[in-house]
Amino acid sequence: METGMDALHDSGIQIVQYLQLNFMSSQDWFMFVSLAADLRNTFFIFFPIWFHMCESVGIKLIWVAVIGDWFNLVFKWILFGQRPYWWIHDTDYYNNMSAPVIQQFPVTCETGPGSPSGHAMGSAAVYYVMVTSLLAIFLKKKKCPLSFKKRCLQALLWTGFWAVQACVCLSRVFLAAHFPHQVITGVISGMVVAEIFDHVQSIYKTSLKRYVCTTLFLFFSALGFYLLLRALGVDLLWTLEKAKTWCARPEWIHIDTTPFAGLLRNLGIFFGLGLALNSQMYKDSCRGKPGGQLTFRLTCIVASLLVLHLFDSFKPPTKVEMLFYALSFCKCAAVPLACVGIVPYCMSQLLNRKEMVL
Repeated sequence: METGMDALHDSGIQIVQYLQLNFMSSQDWFMFVSLAADLRNTFFIFFPIWFHMCESVGIKLIWVAVIGDWFNLVFKWILFGQRPYWWIHDTDYYNNMSAPVIQQFPVTCETGPGSPSGHAMGSAAVYYVMVTSLLAIFLKKKKCPLSFKKRCLQALLWTGFWAVQACVCLSRVFLAAHFPHQVITGVISGMVVAEIFDHVQSIYKTSLKRYVCTTLFLFFSALGFYLLLRALGVDLLWTLEKAKTWCARPEWIHIDTTPFAGLLRNLGIFFGLGLALNSQMYKDSCRGKPGGQLTFRLTCIVASLLVLHLFDSFKPPTKVEMLFYALSFCKCAAVPLACVGIVPYCMSQLLNRKEMVL
């Protein structure tokens, strides 16, 4: 089994080396794609836009992103996936031959296991939701035969989807953060998660109690799984030592790439969404009279993006690990609270005052 996996990893290393040798001039593009594919952009950019234009899609984006990333974490802990940048130095496969030379970059040194790719899985899930939602909006009459324009739109959107996935996969392989088979399984897994949630209608009318219970379940199930295997002698954070040993520069290792950092970030977003959707501010603004006005929605999008940009500029201190996790959770919980509750409420109050003056 190990020989077979080593051969698969070696073929992946050959592809990494080929991409780096032939497309080094595109280094900045691949780094940009990798950063753009981070789930952070779903929460800070896609969510506020979609929520205020089509509320149900915004809610689905959060559920798919959070639950999908939780499954990604569990899969990574089960599969024990290697990453190219440390495997090539740590393996005995090249004992009798010279090992290929691959380069590392500032975004290479992820600290979690490599399979499946979180970037590929998250990107596939999020873009699948957005594409299918756009198609549902523009192709409402399913029983009628599609016109030429609608077929062109359908082809354009799916071509764009696969183009994005190809760029994300190539980027992660080029950067030596993942093997090719890991990004492929990531894309497939992300599409499966998104398709499942396409048939779950209960997420749009969920009580605060259910959000709290789901948040606690996701956290304690992941923590319990980690502690159980640790008691059995299996350290699920074995990859941290690999990263520290084989990363080219220590400053390229970031605490926000650790498994629990991602988990608490996502749970903060999820919990914050539950608070926001069940708040009085949301009911008075988005669910009230202003919520049906296009101008109000567009204003909320612009204001939300500006406010979230300010939120994103706040970086929790990393010296104390537990403090970093706690502040990251609180910071992320504030994102949907601001976007869904505070910003729309403030905008509605301003509109009411203008109407009273007039």
